[in-house]
Amino acid sequence: MILKIKCAECGTEGSLSLTDPGYQGPYRCWKCRALFTIKIENNELKTCEPLTEEELKRHEEELKKQQEIDALRAKFKRQ
Repeated sequence: MILKIKCAECGTEGSLSLTDPGYQGPYRCWKCRALFTIKIENNELKTCEPLTEEELKRHEEELKKQQEIDALRAKFKRQ
């Protein structure tokens, strides 16, 4: 499903493609590049709050760690 999101900073409408009806995480406006933390439930935008570059880096580090853990789990399952 493609969800339309209106940027709280510049008012530009962007879109986000989702496979699940829920999502919580970072979103960046394609036009003004403003960062937000968004929460989507049942294909509906519930919250949209400003996000700093530092918070985004922390999110990215957490995602990278989780991906490394998942890769190790997959590796050991194959053996």
